[in-house]
Amino acid sequence: MNSTEGNQTDHCLEFSCPERSVSTAVYVFLYVCAVTVVLLTVCGNLLIIISICHFKQLHTPTNMLILSLAVSDCLVGLFVMPFHFIWLIESCWIFGHIFCVLFNFVSFQLTSVSVGNVALIALDRYMALNHPFLYSKDISSMIIHTLIFLIWFFSLLYNFAMFYVGGNFTDLIICPGECPYVFGENSTIVDLLFVVIIPCSLMVILYIQVFALARKHANAIRELNQNKNVYKCDSMRSERKAAKVLGILVFVFLACLLPYYVCSVTSDSSYLMINNVLILFYLNSSINPIIYALFYSWFQKCIKLILSCRIMYTDCSFANVLGINK
Repeated sequence: MNSTEGNQTDHCLEFSCPERSVSTAVYVFLYVCAVTVVLLTVCGNLLIIISICHFKQLHTPTNMLILSLAVSDCLVGLFVMPFHFIWLIESCWIFGHIFCVLFNFVSFQLTSVSVGNVALIALDRYMALNHPFLYSKDISSMIIHTLIFLIWFFSLLYNFAMFYVGGNFTDLIICPGECPYVFGENSTIVDLLFVVIIPCSLMVILYIQVFALARKHANAIRELNQNKNVYKCDSMRSERKAAKVLGILVFVFLACLLPYYVCSVTSDSSYLMINNVLILFYLNSSINPIIYALFYSWFQKCIKLILSCRIMYTDCSFANVLGINK
């Protein structure tokens, strides 16, 4: 046994999960809050998934990207949030070494998929506003489905390479009660580049262009109103509204993602601090359905139809049920 392994073994012998330092009432309250957040995340994203899958009028390229994002958010609520909350509340990882590696892999996989989906949403809105005729003619459901598949597939390959080629899990001695994720310095730089810097820069640049186009379209709408061109006016207004709502989604996503990566690359950030900041990113999966519910009338109508079980009717998937243009 070399000195490094000896030091790690000594550390494991000294390590023990800390005893609970909070009262029973606070302990129960923390678990109630955790369960509430998980249920809101899973149920909210399930409503989005059911709405887009069931209602034929919602089978648009943009909504397919929203569907992919909702699936990844729902999986975060099912397979990441519960274990992360238990880990933080108990101040101890109680699920073992193998599940620790699986947990970290799933967490990073869903993170990279979410980043890819949000970047595609930004690109979709830019194409729809800057090249509307090309977008309506050439951006088909097949192209969008292919792009979504590629995001999930390449995220899987990327994270497999990061964990089992660039990671140190094969040589790492993990103490009972701990669940670290350890990458080499080069792997950390690569992850920061491909998961944060490049896609986030792309999102910001595209949405600067989108909002500039939205203002340009606002002036065009005023002219169209004067010429009584109602159809074109409604279409442009619909695209602008979609751009604004999805712009909110993109910037909320960035606000939740960046603090975690800032802490992870800061040398004086503790492991506990990073885990606490990571909650903010996971909460983004809970916030997205709230954004849709606040700003999308079609989602509000879908919620009413689903909760009232009216989607069980045979004609409920046709366009006239929602009575919307977009």
